[in-house]
Amino acid sequence: MTELGIGIGWRPEIADAVEGLSGIDWVEVVAENICADHLPDSLTRLRERGVTVVPHGVSLGLGGADRPDPARLAALGEKAVALGAPLVTEHIAFVRAGGPLTATPQLEAGHLLPVPRTWDALDVLCENVRIAQDALPVPLALENIAALVSWPGEEMSEGRFLAELVERTGVRLLIDVANLHTNHVNRGEDPARALSELPVEAIAYVHVAGGVERDGVWHDTHAHPVPRAVLDVLADLASRVAPRGVLLERDDDFPPAEELADELRTIRATVTAVGIRSAGAVGVPPDEVWGRVGTAHQHGARSSKPAPQAPLLIGAGARVSGGFMPGGTPVAVPETAPTPTPNARQRVAVAQAALLSALVAGTPVPEGFDSRRLGVQSRALAAKRAGVVAKVAPELPEILGKGYRPAFLAYARSRPMTGGYRRDALDFAAHLLVAGRPEDPAARRRLTEWWQDRSGSRPPGRAARLVRAARHALVRK
Repeated sequence: MTELGIGIGWRPEIADAVEGLSGIDWVEVVAENICADHLPDSLTRLRERGVTVVPHGVSLGLGGADRPDPARLAALGEKAVALGAPLVTEHIAFVRAGGPLTATPQLEAGHLLPVPRTWDALDVLCENVRIAQDALPVPLALENIAALVSWPGEEMSEGRFLAELVERTGVRLLIDVANLHTNHVNRGEDPARALSELPVEAIAYVHVAGGVERDGVWHDTHAHPVPRAVLDVLADLASRVAPRGVLLERDDDFPPAEELADELRTIRATVTAVGIRSAGAVGVPPDEVWGRVGTAHQHGARSSKPAPQAPLLIGAGARVSGGFMPGGTPVAVPETAPTPTPNARQRVAVAQAALLSALVAGTPVPEGFDSRRLGVQSRALAAKRAGVVAKVAPELPEILGKGYRPAFLAYARSRPMTGGYRRDALDFAAHLLVAGRPEDPAARRRLTEWWQDRSGSRPPGRAARLVRAARHALVRK
Protein backbone atom coordinates (compact mmCIF):
# COMPACT_ATOMS: atom_id res chain seq x y z
CA MET A 1 0.00 0.00 0.00
CA THR A 2 1.11 3.56 -0.73
CA GLU A 3 3.17 5.33 1.93
CA LEU A 4 1.10 8.43 2.69
CA GLY A 5 3.37 10.55 4.88
CA ILE A 6 2.19 13.61 6.83
CA GLY A 7 -1.16 15.13 5.89
CA ILE A 8 -4.02 17.34 6.95
CA GLY A 9 -7.79 17.18 6.72
CA TRP A 10 -8.95 19.33 3.79
CA ARG A 11 -11.87 21.59 4.68
CA PRO A 12 -13.34 24.40 2.52
CA GLU A 13 -12.64 26.95 5.24
CA ILE A 14 -8.88 26.29 5.12
CA ALA A 15 -8.53 25.26 1.46
CA ASP A 16 -6.19 28.15 0.62
CA ALA A 17 -4.09 27.53 3.72
CA VAL A 18 -3.78 23.81 2.94
CA GLU A 19 -2.63 24.57 -0.61
CA GLY A 20 0.02 26.92 0.78
CA LEU A 21 1.40 24.56 3.44
CA SER A 22 4.82 23.12 2.66
CA GLY A 23 5.64 19.49 3.28
CA ILE A 24 2.08 18.19 2.86
CA ASP A 25 2.12 14.69 1.36
CA TRP A 26 -1.62 14.06 1.31
CA VAL A 27 -5.05 15.30 2.40
CA GLU A 28 -8.26 13.69 3.55
CA VAL A 29 -11.69 15.02 2.58
CA VAL A 30 -15.07 14.27 4.17
CA ALA A 31 -16.72 12.21 1.44
CA GLU A 32 -20.23 13.53 2.05
CA ASN A 33 -19.03 17.11 1.45
CA ILE A 34 -18.03 16.61 -2.19
CA CYS A 35 -19.64 15.47 -5.46
CA ALA A 36 -17.82 12.97 -7.66
CA ASP A 37 -18.66 14.90 -10.84
CA HIS A 38 -17.85 18.35 -9.48
CA LEU A 39 -14.76 18.29 -7.29
CA PRO A 40 -13.69 21.51 -5.54
CA ASP A 41 -11.07 23.41 -7.55
CA SER A 42 -8.69 23.30 -4.60
CA LEU A 43 -8.71 19.49 -4.51
CA THR A 44 -8.20 19.37 -8.26
CA ARG A 45 -5.15 21.61 -7.96
CA LEU A 46 -3.74 19.50 -5.14
CA ARG A 47 -4.18 16.34 -7.19
CA GLU A 48 -2.43 17.98 -10.15
CA ARG A 49 0.51 18.63 -7.83
CA GLY A 50 0.65 14.94 -6.98
CA VAL A 51 -0.96 15.24 -3.53
CA THR A 52 -2.92 12.11 -2.63
CA VAL A 53 -6.57 12.70 -1.64
CA VAL A 54 -8.41 10.13 0.50
CA PRO A 55 -12.23 10.27 0.94
CA HIS A 56 -13.34 9.80 4.56
CA GLY A 57 -16.97 8.74 4.99
CA VAL A 58 -19.15 9.55 7.99
CA SER A 59 -22.63 8.28 7.06
CA LEU A 60 -22.43 4.57 6.18
CA GLY A 61 -23.10 3.46 9.75
CA LEU A 62 -21.38 0.09 9.29
CA GLY A 63 -21.81 -0.65 12.99
CA GLY A 64 -25.59 -0.27 12.73
CA ALA A 65 -28.05 -3.15 12.70
CA ASP A 66 -29.10 -2.59 9.08
CA ARG A 67 -27.05 -3.75 6.14
CA PRO A 68 -25.19 -0.94 4.33
CA ASP A 69 -27.22 1.18 1.94
CA PRO A 70 -26.16 0.28 -1.64
CA ALA A 71 -26.65 3.88 -2.79
CA ARG A 72 -24.34 5.23 -0.09
CA LEU A 73 -21.73 2.61 -0.94
CA ALA A 74 -21.96 3.43 -4.65
CA ALA A 75 -21.57 7.15 -3.97
CA LEU A 76 -18.49 6.56 -1.79
CA GLY A 77 -16.96 4.35 -4.46
CA GLU A 78 -17.59 6.97 -7.17
CA LYS A 79 -15.79 9.60 -5.11
CA ALA A 80 -12.81 7.29 -4.57
CA VAL A 81 -12.55 6.75 -8.32
CA ALA A 82 -12.95 10.48 -9.10
CA LEU A 83 -10.16 11.33 -6.65
CA GLY A 84 -7.87 8.50 -7.75
CA ALA A 85 -7.73 7.48 -4.08
CA PRO A 86 -5.70 4.45 -2.96
CA LEU A 87 -8.31 3.63 -0.30
CA VAL A 88 -11.45 4.92 1.42
CA THR A 89 -12.13 5.15 5.13
CA GLU A 90 -15.17 5.02 7.40
CA HIS A 91 -15.96 4.49 11.08
CA ILE A 92 -16.79 1.67 13.45
CA ALA A 93 -20.01 3.32 14.57
CA PHE A 94 -23.74 3.52 14.11
CA VAL A 95 -25.37 6.76 12.99
CA ARG A 96 -29.04 5.81 12.73
CA ALA A 97 -31.40 3.34 14.38
CA GLY A 98 -35.00 2.21 14.30
CA GLY A 99 -36.90 1.30 11.16
CA PRO A 100 -38.28 -2.10 10.05
CA LEU A 101 -36.12 -4.22 12.37
CA THR A 102 -37.70 -2.57 15.41
CA ALA A 103 -41.00 -1.43 13.87
CA THR A 104 -40.22 2.11 15.05
CA PRO A 105 -39.48 5.37 13.20
CA GLN A 106 -35.93 5.62 11.97
CA LEU A 107 -33.88 8.19 13.87
CA GLU A 108 -30.68 9.92 12.78
CA ALA A 109 -27.97 10.69 15.32
CA GLY A 110 -26.12 13.24 13.20
CA HIS A 111 -23.05 11.88 14.97
CA LEU A 112 -20.91 8.75 15.30
CA LEU A 113 -22.12 6.58 18.19
CA PRO A 114 -20.24 3.64 19.72
CA VAL A 115 -20.99 0.05 18.83
CA PRO A 116 -21.38 -2.29 21.82
CA ARG A 117 -18.35 -4.56 22.05
CA THR A 118 -20.37 -7.74 22.09
CA TRP A 119 -20.25 -10.86 19.93
CA ASP A 120 -23.66 -10.02 18.45
CA ALA A 121 -22.51 -6.55 17.43
CA LEU A 122 -19.23 -7.94 16.08
CA ASP A 123 -21.08 -10.48 13.91
CA VAL A 124 -23.28 -7.72 12.48
CA LEU A 125 -20.34 -5.36 11.92
CA CYS A 126 -18.26 -8.02 10.15
CA GLU A 127 -21.02 -8.89 7.70
CA ASN A 128 -21.61 -5.20 7.00
CA VAL A 129 -17.89 -4.69 6.41
CA ARG A 130 -17.73 -7.62 3.98
CA ILE A 131 -20.68 -6.17 2.06
CA ALA A 132 -18.89 -2.81 1.87
CA GLN A 133 -15.60 -4.40 0.82
CA ASP A 134 -17.33 -6.23 -2.03
CA ALA A 135 -19.01 -3.04 -3.25
CA LEU A 136 -16.09 -0.60 -3.05
CA PRO A 137 -13.52 -0.28 -5.85
CA VAL A 138 -10.59 0.32 -3.47
CA PRO A 139 -9.56 -1.06 -0.05
CA LEU A 140 -11.47 0.03 3.04
CA ALA A 141 -10.03 1.13 6.39
CA LEU A 142 -12.12 1.66 9.51
CA GLU A 143 -11.60 4.16 12.33
CA ASN A 144 -12.03 3.67 16.06
CA ILE A 145 -14.29 6.40 17.45
CA ALA A 146 -14.39 8.53 20.59
CA ALA A 147 -17.28 8.08 23.00
CA LEU A 148 -18.82 9.78 25.99
CA VAL A 149 -20.82 6.73 27.05
CA SER A 150 -20.10 3.05 27.71
CA TRP A 151 -22.41 0.19 26.86
CA PRO A 152 -23.32 -2.09 29.77
CA GLY A 153 -22.43 -5.75 29.46
CA GLU A 154 -19.57 -5.39 26.97
CA GLU A 155 -17.72 -8.63 26.30
CA MET A 156 -14.43 -7.38 24.80
CA SER A 157 -11.89 -4.62 25.17
CA GLU A 158 -11.50 -2.19 22.27
CA GLY A 159 -8.20 -3.75 21.20
CA ARG A 160 -9.62 -7.25 21.11
CA PHE A 161 -12.75 -6.09 19.30
CA LEU A 162 -10.61 -4.48 16.58
CA ALA A 163 -8.35 -7.52 16.37
CA GLU A 164 -11.35 -9.82 15.91
CA LEU A 165 -12.73 -7.50 13.21
CA VAL A 166 -9.44 -7.55 11.27
CA GLU A 167 -9.05 -11.32 11.66
CA ARG A 168 -12.54 -12.00 10.29
CA THR A 169 -12.57 -9.50 7.44
CA GLY A 170 -9.00 -8.49 6.58
CA VAL A 171 -10.10 -4.86 6.78
CA ARG A 172 -7.47 -2.21 7.42
CA LEU A 173 -7.56 0.11 10.42
CA LEU A 174 -7.46 3.89 10.75
CA ILE A 175 -6.31 4.45 14.30
CA ASP A 176 -7.26 7.80 15.83
CA VAL A 177 -4.92 8.37 18.76
CA ALA A 178 -7.02 11.33 19.93
CA ASN A 179 -9.98 8.97 20.22
CA LEU A 180 -7.91 6.54 22.27
CA HIS A 181 -7.10 9.44 24.62
CA THR A 182 -10.77 10.47 24.73
CA ASN A 183 -11.82 6.96 25.72
CA HIS A 184 -9.08 6.93 28.36
CA VAL A 185 -10.51 10.04 30.04
CA ASN A 186 -14.20 9.26 29.54
CA ARG A 187 -14.27 5.48 29.94
CA GLY A 188 -11.10 4.66 31.84
CA GLU A 189 -9.63 2.64 28.96
CA ASP A 190 -5.84 2.35 28.70
CA PRO A 191 -4.54 3.45 25.26
CA ALA A 192 -1.41 1.34 25.71
CA ARG A 193 -3.49 -1.77 26.29
CA ALA A 194 -5.58 -1.08 23.18
CA LEU A 195 -2.42 -0.63 21.08
CA SER A 196 -0.88 -3.81 22.50
CA GLU A 197 -3.98 -5.85 21.61
CA LEU A 198 -4.72 -4.64 18.12
CA PRO A 199 -2.90 -5.87 14.99
CA VAL A 200 -0.67 -2.87 14.30
CA GLU A 201 0.35 -4.33 10.93
CA ALA A 202 -3.21 -3.65 9.76
CA ILE A 203 -2.95 0.12 10.34
CA ALA A 204 -3.41 2.06 7.10
CA TYR A 205 -2.85 5.46 8.72
CA VAL A 206 -3.33 7.50 11.89
CA HIS A 207 -5.48 10.47 12.92
CA VAL A 208 -4.35 13.15 15.37
CA ALA A 209 -6.68 15.86 16.71
CA GLY A 210 -7.29 18.21 19.61
CA GLY A 211 -10.03 18.47 22.18
CA VAL A 212 -10.87 19.97 25.56
CA GLU A 213 -11.79 18.68 29.02
CA ARG A 214 -14.85 20.09 30.78
CA ASP A 215 -16.06 18.84 34.17
CA GLY A 216 -14.08 15.64 33.87
CA VAL A 217 -15.34 14.83 30.37
CA TRP A 218 -13.05 14.99 27.35
CA HIS A 219 -14.72 16.46 24.27
CA ASP A 220 -13.10 15.44 20.99
CA THR A 221 -13.77 18.81 19.38
CA HIS A 222 -11.28 18.90 16.48
CA ALA A 223 -11.30 22.63 17.29
CA HIS A 224 -8.37 22.88 19.71
CA PRO A 225 -4.61 22.35 19.45
CA VAL A 226 -3.35 18.78 19.78
CA PRO A 227 -2.45 18.27 23.47
CA ARG A 228 0.68 16.60 24.78
CA ALA A 229 -1.33 13.60 26.00
CA VAL A 230 -2.47 12.80 22.45
CA LEU A 231 1.06 13.20 21.09
CA ASP A 232 2.21 10.74 23.76
CA VAL A 233 -0.26 8.15 22.44
CA LEU A 234 1.03 8.83 18.91
CA ALA A 235 4.58 8.26 20.13
CA ASP A 236 3.54 4.98 21.75
CA LEU A 237 1.95 3.82 18.50
CA ALA A 238 5.01 4.88 16.47
CA SER A 239 7.24 2.88 18.81
CA ARG A 240 5.26 -0.25 17.88
CA VAL A 241 4.95 0.24 14.11
CA ALA A 242 6.11 2.82 11.57
CA PRO A 243 2.84 4.55 10.56
CA ARG A 244 2.38 4.81 6.81
CA GLY A 245 0.51 8.06 7.23
CA VAL A 246 -0.35 10.54 9.99
CA LEU A 247 -3.04 13.17 9.48
CA LEU A 248 -4.01 16.26 11.47
CA GLU A 249 -7.77 16.82 11.76
CA ARG A 250 -9.23 20.28 12.34
CA ASP A 251 -12.95 20.95 11.82
CA ASP A 252 -13.71 24.25 13.55
CA ASP A 253 -12.18 27.41 15.05
CA PHE A 254 -9.52 27.26 12.37
CA PRO A 255 -6.25 28.94 13.39
CA PRO A 256 -3.90 30.87 11.08
CA ALA A 257 -1.96 28.80 8.57
CA GLU A 258 1.27 29.16 10.54
CA GLU A 259 -0.32 27.53 13.59
CA LEU A 260 -1.43 24.60 11.45
CA ALA A 261 2.10 24.36 10.09
CA ASP A 262 3.50 24.36 13.64
CA GLU A 263 1.19 21.49 14.62
CA LEU A 264 2.22 19.51 11.56
CA ARG A 265 5.89 20.07 12.43
CA THR A 266 5.25 18.84 15.97
CA ILE A 267 3.48 15.73 14.68
CA ARG A 268 6.30 15.04 12.23
CA ALA A 269 8.91 15.53 14.97
CA THR A 270 7.05 13.19 17.33
CA VAL A 271 6.98 10.36 14.79
CA THR A 272 10.53 11.03 13.59
CA ALA A 273 12.02 11.07 17.08
CA VAL A 274 10.45 7.73 17.93
CA GLY A 275 11.51 6.32 14.56
CA ILE A 276 15.13 7.38 15.10
CA ARG A 277 15.20 5.87 18.60
CA SER A 278 13.61 2.62 17.41
CA ALA A 279 15.83 2.41 14.33
CA GLY A 280 18.93 3.12 16.39
CA ALA A 281 18.08 0.28 18.73
CA VAL A 282 18.29 -2.18 15.83
CA GLY A 283 21.15 -0.49 13.96
CA VAL A 284 19.23 1.30 11.21
CA PRO A 285 21.08 4.34 9.81
CA PRO A 286 19.34 7.67 10.59
CA ASP A 287 18.94 8.53 6.89
CA GLU A 288 16.67 5.49 6.46
CA VAL A 289 14.31 6.43 9.25
CA TRP A 290 12.08 8.65 7.10
CA GLY A 291 11.37 5.75 4.77
CA ARG A 292 10.16 3.84 7.80
CA VAL A 293 7.96 6.54 9.25
CA GLY A 294 6.25 7.30 5.96
CA THR A 295 7.42 10.77 4.90
CA ALA A 296 10.29 12.05 2.83
CA HIS A 297 9.89 15.67 1.79
CA GLN A 298 12.91 16.97 3.68
CA HIS A 299 14.87 13.80 4.35
CA GLY A 300 15.20 11.95 1.06
CA ALA A 301 13.03 9.58 -0.94
CA ARG A 302 10.70 7.10 0.69
CA SER A 303 11.84 3.55 0.99
CA SER A 304 10.30 1.41 -1.73
CA LYS A 305 10.89 -1.74 0.26
CA PRO A 306 8.06 -2.51 2.67
CA ALA A 307 9.05 -3.09 6.25
CA PRO A 308 8.67 -6.71 7.34
CA GLN A 309 5.34 -7.41 8.95
CA ALA A 310 4.14 -10.17 11.21
CA PRO A 311 1.69 -12.59 9.60
CA LEU A 312 -1.97 -12.10 10.45
CA LEU A 313 -3.46 -15.30 11.80
CA ILE A 314 -6.93 -16.68 11.20
CA GLY A 315 -8.91 -18.68 13.71
CA ALA A 316 -8.52 -22.45 13.57
CA GLY A 317 -10.74 -24.32 11.16
CA ALA A 318 -11.59 -21.40 8.85
CA ARG A 319 -11.35 -21.87 5.09
CA VAL A 320 -9.21 -19.06 3.71
CA SER A 321 -8.28 -17.27 0.53
CA GLY A 322 -5.32 -14.99 -0.19
CA GLY A 323 -5.18 -11.26 0.37
CA PHE A 324 -2.68 -8.53 1.24
CA MET A 325 -2.22 -6.17 4.12
CA PRO A 326 -0.76 -2.66 3.70
CA GLY A 327 2.85 -2.91 2.55
CA GLY A 328 2.22 -6.11 0.59
CA THR A 329 2.15 -8.55 3.50
CA PRO A 330 0.06 -11.60 2.58
CA VAL A 331 -2.92 -12.27 4.80
CA ALA A 332 -5.41 -15.08 4.86
CA VAL A 333 -9.03 -13.93 4.84
CA PRO A 334 -11.86 -16.39 5.56
CA GLU A 335 -13.84 -17.42 2.49
CA THR A 336 -16.81 -18.26 4.65
CA ALA A 337 -17.05 -16.38 7.92
CA PRO A 338 -19.88 -16.60 10.43
CA THR A 339 -22.89 -14.48 9.52
CA PRO A 340 -25.16 -12.96 12.15
CA THR A 341 -28.45 -14.66 12.79
CA PRO A 342 -31.61 -12.60 12.24
CA ASN A 343 -32.02 -12.58 16.01
CA ALA A 344 -28.54 -11.04 16.45
CA ARG A 345 -29.39 -8.21 14.06
CA GLN A 346 -32.67 -7.65 15.83
CA ARG A 347 -31.07 -7.64 19.27
CA VAL A 348 -28.52 -5.08 18.12
CA ALA A 349 -31.28 -3.05 16.45
CA VAL A 350 -33.42 -2.91 19.59
CA ALA A 351 -30.47 -1.92 21.80
CA GLN A 352 -29.25 0.80 19.44
CA ALA A 353 -32.74 2.20 18.88
CA ALA A 354 -33.35 2.43 22.64
CA LEU A 355 -30.06 4.29 23.17
CA LEU A 356 -30.54 6.70 20.28
CA SER A 357 -34.15 7.40 21.27
CA ALA A 358 -33.00 8.29 24.80
CA LEU A 359 -30.37 10.60 23.35
CA VAL A 360 -32.48 12.48 20.80
CA ALA A 361 -36.14 11.90 21.67
CA GLY A 362 -36.15 12.11 25.46
CA THR A 363 -37.29 8.52 26.09
CA PRO A 364 -36.16 6.75 29.32
CA VAL A 365 -32.49 5.90 29.72
CA PRO A 366 -31.94 2.19 28.93
CA GLU A 367 -31.00 0.01 31.88
CA GLY A 368 -27.31 -0.06 32.72
CA PHE A 369 -26.35 3.28 31.16
CA ASP A 370 -25.01 6.23 33.13
CA SER A 371 -27.87 8.73 32.97
CA ARG A 372 -25.58 11.69 33.68
CA ARG A 373 -23.27 10.76 30.83
CA LEU A 374 -26.22 10.24 28.51
CA GLY A 375 -27.39 13.73 29.43
CA VAL A 376 -23.98 15.14 28.46
CA GLN A 377 -24.09 13.22 25.18
CA SER A 378 -27.64 14.32 24.47
CA ARG A 379 -26.78 18.00 24.93
CA ALA A 380 -23.67 17.56 22.79
CA LEU A 381 -25.73 16.02 19.98
CA ALA A 382 -28.23 18.90 20.08
CA ALA A 383 -25.42 21.47 20.09
CA LYS A 384 -23.78 19.77 17.13
CA ARG A 385 -27.10 19.76 15.26
CA ALA A 386 -27.46 23.48 15.86
CA GLY A 387 -23.93 24.14 14.66
CA VAL A 388 -24.13 22.02 11.52
CA VAL A 389 -27.57 23.36 10.54
CA ALA A 390 -26.15 26.88 10.90
CA LYS A 391 -23.42 25.89 8.42
CA VAL A 392 -25.62 24.17 5.84
CA ALA A 393 -28.30 26.88 6.11
CA PRO A 394 -26.45 30.07 7.16
CA GLU A 395 -29.54 32.15 6.34
CA LEU A 396 -31.30 30.80 9.45
CA PRO A 397 -29.00 32.39 12.08
CA GLU A 398 -28.92 35.49 9.89
CA ILE A 399 -32.74 35.74 9.88
CA LEU A 400 -33.22 34.76 13.53
CA GLY A 401 -30.18 36.53 14.99
CA LYS A 402 -29.39 35.76 18.62
CA GLY A 403 -32.64 33.82 18.87
CA TYR A 404 -31.43 31.10 16.49
CA ARG A 405 -29.51 28.89 18.92
CA PRO A 406 -32.01 28.83 21.84
CA ALA A 407 -34.88 28.29 19.37
CA PHE A 408 -33.07 25.41 17.69
CA LEU A 409 -32.08 23.73 20.97
CA ALA A 410 -35.68 23.94 22.19
CA TYR A 411 -36.83 22.41 18.89
CA ALA A 412 -34.20 19.64 19.09
CA ARG A 413 -35.36 18.53 22.55
CA SER A 414 -38.66 17.29 21.14
CA ARG A 415 -37.90 16.79 17.45
CA PRO A 416 -35.33 14.09 16.68
CA MET A 417 -33.61 14.23 13.32
CA THR A 418 -35.10 11.76 10.84
CA GLY A 419 -33.17 12.86 7.74
CA GLY A 420 -29.97 14.72 6.96
CA TYR A 421 -29.00 18.16 8.18
CA ARG A 422 -30.58 19.97 5.21
CA ARG A 423 -33.87 18.25 5.94
CA ASP A 424 -33.42 19.21 9.58
CA ALA A 425 -33.01 22.87 8.62
CA LEU A 426 -36.27 22.79 6.64
CA ASP A 427 -38.12 21.02 9.45
CA PHE A 428 -36.87 23.56 11.98
CA ALA A 429 -38.04 26.47 9.82
CA ALA A 430 -41.44 24.84 9.30
CA HIS A 431 -41.74 24.23 13.05
CA LEU A 432 -41.17 27.93 13.76
CA LEU A 433 -43.58 29.10 11.07
CA VAL A 434 -46.37 26.78 12.24
CA ALA A 435 -45.94 28.30 15.71
CA GLY A 436 -46.22 31.82 14.25
CA ARG A 437 -42.58 32.61 14.81
CA PRO A 438 -40.46 34.61 14.68
CA GLU A 439 -42.62 37.37 16.12
CA ASP A 440 -41.09 40.09 13.96
CA PRO A 441 -43.22 40.21 10.75
CA ALA A 442 -40.26 41.04 8.52
CA ALA A 443 -38.20 38.15 9.88
CA ARG A 444 -41.17 35.78 9.57
CA ARG A 445 -41.66 36.83 5.95
CA ARG A 446 -37.98 36.24 5.19
CA LEU A 447 -38.13 32.82 6.85
CA THR A 448 -41.27 31.94 4.87
CA GLU A 449 -39.57 32.90 1.60
CA TRP A 450 -36.46 30.93 2.54
CA TRP A 451 -38.53 27.84 3.33
CA GLN A 452 -40.57 28.13 0.13
CA ASP A 453 -37.43 28.47 -1.98
CA ARG A 454 -35.94 25.26 -0.57
CA SER A 455 -38.84 22.96 0.21
CA GLY A 456 -39.83 22.14 -3.40
CA SER A 457 -38.55 19.14 -5.33
CA ARG A 458 -36.13 21.44 -7.15
CA PRO A 459 -34.88 24.99 -6.58
CA PRO A 460 -37.13 27.58 -8.23
CA GLY A 461 -35.97 28.88 -11.60
CA ARG A 462 -35.38 32.53 -12.43
CA ALA A 463 -38.91 33.02 -13.80
CA ALA A 464 -40.47 31.56 -10.66
CA ARG A 465 -38.35 33.82 -8.47
CA LEU A 466 -39.39 36.89 -10.48
CA VAL A 467 -43.07 35.95 -10.21
CA ARG A 468 -42.71 35.43 -6.47
CA ALA A 469 -40.88 38.73 -6.06
CA ALA A 470 -43.61 40.53 -8.01
CA ARG A 471 -46.32 38.88 -5.90
CA HIS A 472 -44.56 39.91 -2.68
CA ALA A 473 -44.17 43.47 -3.99
CA LEU A 474 -47.90 43.65 -4.69
CA VAL A 475 -48.73 42.28 -1.25
CA ARG A 476 -46.60 44.96 0.41
CA LYS A 477 -48.36 47.82 -1.41
